[in-house]
Amino acid sequence: MGQTVEILDRSGMTNRLKEMATLHPKETAIVTVDMHRGHLDPAVATMPADPGDAARVIRKAEELLGFARSRGIPVVHVKLVYRKIPGLGSEGMKNPFWKSLHDIADETNRLTPGRKSTVNDHNIMGAVQTEIIPSLQAPGDYVIDNKKRLDCFMGTDLKGLLDALGARNVVLMGINTNTCVLNTAFTAHNHDYRVAVLSDCVASMYGPDLHALGLQNVMRCLGLVLTNEEFMEKVGQAVEGKG
Repeated sequence: MGQTVEILDRSGMTNRLKEMATLHPKETAIVTVDMHRGHLDPAVATMPADPGDAARVIRKAEELLGFARSRGIPVVHVKLVYRKIPGLGSEGMKNPFWKSLHDIADETNRLTPGRKSTVNDHNIMGAVQTEIIPSLQAPGDYVIDNKKRLDCFMGTDLKGLLDALGARNVVLMGINTNTCVLNTAFTAHNHDYRVAVLSDCVASMYGPDLHALGLQNVMRCLGLVLTNEEFMEKVGQAVEGKG
């Protein structure tokens, strides 16, 4: 457990893959993952990201989503919403790991290091925490609000919607890099979409080490990791026929 592991430098491979990729607007969709007040609004968040990370993610997402909409790229917001079940609590309490965390929760045993968090009262239907950050949602966006676990595809109609939109490239942003974003990236990869994660627009409430792990896992195993600037450049190249 105390071993220090060096992150391998695979930049030669990952940079080449990035150069080869084409992101045409007509074949691309943005999927935002749990960009709701339950993670990103420090005043009410029940599983809060670091406030600095939350501010960065919102600011960068506003920039990227505005660009995407101006290029006709559809935006799909997927958010977790739980019911309360008599005798159980949140639907999340069915999961033994989350139930165990709830049972031991104290100052040192939380999902969010150094910040209060709750599994049982996270994003309950009708609560303000389930609201998407207002500046990130616009008329014409699509919303999927029946996510129950870490994978945005599981139990939702995300794949059907992406296919109806003609998407071949699935571009992800949101919370958390190493759980919901990474799980969704795996499933998108398994469905043979080109996967990209926007590094400016993701963060992990679990800590910077797991944020780094999530990005490394995507870029070395599943798809692309792009900054906002790189994404915009890729889209521009495709429109001009240079991609």
